[in-house]
Amino acid sequence: MKPNKLKCITTFFILYLFNQNAHSELQVGYYSYSCSMAEFIVKDEVRKGVTNNPGIAAGLVRMHFHDCFIRGCDASVLLDSTPLNTAEKDSPANKPSLRGYEVIDNAKAKLEAVCPGIVSCADIVAFAARDSVEFARGLGYDVPAGRRDGRISLASDTRTELPPPTFNVNQLTQLFARKGLTQDEMVTLSGAHTIGRSHCSAFSSRLYNFSTTSSQDPSLDPSYAALLKRQCPQGSTNQNLVVPMDPSSPGIADVGYYVDILANRGLFTSDQTLLTNAETASQVKQNARDPYLWASQFADAMVKMGQIIVLKGNAGEIRTNCRVVNS
Repeated sequence: MKPNKLKCITTFFILYLFNQNAHSELQVGYYSYSCSMAEFIVKDEVRKGVTNNPGIAAGLVRMHFHDCFIRGCDASVLLDSTPLNTAEKDSPANKPSLRGYEVIDNAKAKLEAVCPGIVSCADIVAFAARDSVEFARGLGYDVPAGRRDGRISLASDTRTELPPPTFNVNQLTQLFARKGLTQDEMVTLSGAHTIGRSHCSAFSSRLYNFSTTSSQDPSLDPSYAALLKRQCPQGSTNQNLVVPMDPSSPGIADVGYYVDILANRGLFTSDQTLLTNAETASQVKQNARDPYLWASQFADAMVKMGQIIVLKGNAGEIRTNCRVVNS
């Protein structure tokens, strides 16, 4: 074979491999050429949503977390239930706490109008979570994109794949490890509880009939417990009662969450348990002292979490409507 021809073939093969690798990995600026306004359109819809209801920011961050922990970051959390299947969004773990579906719907509708069939719902969720952190005065970060959407959503998956508020530090560490996340990243991502609110049912067991020896969780600050009891009366049938997870700054992504834990004011067992382990307790103290360090580590952990078992290449699909699979 002639040298020039061999050189051309070799060059082509190298370029082919590079191109294949590029499309097999998530990339920052993935839509720069195919839909250059994609991230701007999502951010504008998040801005509108948060302006109308600041609590939407926490809902969208939690949506990304709950999506990625079940079958990976594939937008399965967005799929509606059908007569034959109860989807993730309608499980007890998701239905009362996830908000912002309309923001995703609005963003998707605008993207389909300008770039039909290009931007995945999974990427929209990842962008929206990042934008929500920014609008809550947190640190922004670049989001690698190129995810595709899954076609399966089962409410039953939430029972084993999402950490309940009753988990202890060992259970949390093990669950996050199954997702490829370290204990340090678990503590960092737990800081998302710095924004948003919780229904009383998620922690009322800490206030009433805690154990045979104590009616109240002894690890809970008494004055904080008294406040929570006033907000969440025992025996109340009002399912809409909610309290802020970080009372001092419920709409700001700051380190108040960690300061609260040090004061025994972690709302959930899964929050306060971080003080029961020497390593996690040390990290709680460090985060409480250094807001920028936590914000930076949180951004890095969100990026890593956003790459859990993503569908790429020809896997999955790009949904036209985030609520239903393509026909």
